[in-house]
Amino acid sequence: MLRYTLRRALWAIPTLLGVITACYLLLHATPGGPFDSEKQLSAAALANLEMKYHLGEPLWRQYLHYLGALAQGDLGPSYRYVDWSVNDLVAKALPVSIGVGGASIPIALVLGVLLGVAAAVQRDRWIDRLVMLLGNVGNVVPPFVLGPVLVWIFAIVLKTREGHGWLPAGGWGDGAWTYRLLPIALLVVINVATIARVMRASMIEVLSSPFIRTARAKGLPPRIVLWRHALKPALIPVVSLLGAISISSITAAVVTESVFSLPGLGQLVVNGAINRDYTLVLGIVVLTTAAAVLFNLLVDLAYALLDPRIRY
Repeated sequence: MLRYTLRRALWAIPTLLGVITACYLLLHATPGGPFDSEKQLSAAALANLEMKYHLGEPLWRQYLHYLGALAQGDLGPSYRYVDWSVNDLVAKALPVSIGVGGASIPIALVLGVLLGVAAAVQRDRWIDRLVMLLGNVGNVVPPFVLGPVLVWIFAIVLKTREGHGWLPAGGWGDGAWTYRLLPIALLVVINVATIARVMRASMIEVLSSPFIRTARAKGLPPRIVLWRHALKPALIPVVSLLGAISISSITAAVVTESVFSLPGLGQLVVNGAINRDYTLVLGIVVLTTAAAVLFNLLVDLAYALLDPRIRY
């Protein structure tokens, strides 16, 4: 297990390098530059800016400058946010994304697993049809439609005695739980739809396995058969989803943050791409790739805990 972990950790280095290189070349291949929209800048001021940020140097030299700073943990200065580094911008936006996306993951996992198990045990009954309906709605209805529907219901239609909506329509509100409920609910609905469907299919397959029939033939109670013998192997496909779900819930929730006006990483990367803020976009790409590698490694290691037949 230790050798496998170290080997995967070492493979993360060329993976990160390849992603950074590809993203760096693509960003610099787009027309224009980070200061093209600054019409009031003189030629001398523009030349000073390019000298300060090494933009006048050959591309390969700029790339080496960036890698050297990145090796020291410096994501570089922002081209568009004056007096702000990318580290500062990410440090400010990351708690917002984690506060919403990170909170939605365990809730969606628990609800999705419970609903999937219930649908598999009560196959072709009302609970099964309800779970399948939820799965279809969550997978078919896009977030930019489902989000405004939640705002319309809980912020406009449903009113308190004072005439205010039950929940705020958007904003962060210094992280107050009332501002986080709707975006968390949106991510939970989307992720539960996927987890419940996968859990249902996996549990149905496991319950028809020979070792489950053997456990039932020995006279074990149904709850023991379900939770002690069938749950762990049925969780393996769900665990495979956790890496992608974790990344999308925390860093790729661009639509969610746009709908609810959250100052998280999603809004930051969109603004960076629009403004051609190369270092900002690259910094978020680096963090996203590193998180994806880490989550996928943890998922692979979790397989051995769920299935004793898996060895590394």
